[in-house]
Amino acid sequence: MISIKTKREIELLRKAGEITGKTHRYLEKFIKPGITTKELDKLAYDFIIKENATPSFLHYDGFPASICTSINDEVVHGIPSNRKLKEGDIISLDIGACYKGYHGDSAWTYPVGKISDEKKALLEYTEKSLYEGLSAIHNGAHIGDIGEKVETYAKKHHLGVVRELVGHGVGSNVHEMPDVPNYGKANTGPLLKEGMVIAVEPMLNLGTEEISILDDGWTIVTDDGKPSAHFEHTVLVTKDGYEILTKR
Repeated sequence: MISIKTKREIELLRKAGEITGKTHRYLEKFIKPGITTKELDKLAYDFIIKENATPSFLHYDGFPASICTSINDEVVHGIPSNRKLKEGDIISLDIGACYKGYHGDSAWTYPVGKISDEKKALLEYTEKSLYEGLSAIHNGAHIGDIGEKVETYAKKHHLGVVRELVGHGVGSNVHEMPDVPNYGKANTGPLLKEGMVIAVEPMLNLGTEEISILDDGWTIVTDDGKPSAHFEHTVLVTKDGYEILTKR
């Protein structure tokens, strides 16, 4: 069942989303060649705690860190480690913050120093595909409307659309119903209603849409080794559209 949030829940989700967005802004200035993903994870943990929240992903289903740090061909769920960022890398930071039992969830892909034109285009088009998807949201729209917009835009730019990983509802659990795929047909799928809160998160690849999971049981990579980008916002469905809760 897809829950409609109460006024109180929406206020708590707004605060959780605000902390999530602030954490992204805080971390962005540290994304430079030479920093390790473990250092970024510690910075995120300390910042979220200082904001009177807790990291949503720490120990979630056994995940060992506060944020996901996915580099280059890593699509999602990269585990922070002693790996140092290098000039020309791209890194996706997936951040969740839990405030008084409610979650914010947002991912963004960042350049490390100067990146190739190919990677620049991947980041630009994946970010734009997120806003294409969001543009379909309003009271009375369908989940399929979002996926259709994302997929159409991605295919126009010859990007692979990851199908096994999807967006989701957000509330007192970081992952709730409904699933929000990045593909689909307009006027299909569950109906969106005012007061629902969902995360829309395109994951697009420069090459194939095919993915695999590494031996660590978490990190998902592209099968052809080409880069992947990930952009995500948590949004509230409103009568006429949507409100971004994880503003950066």
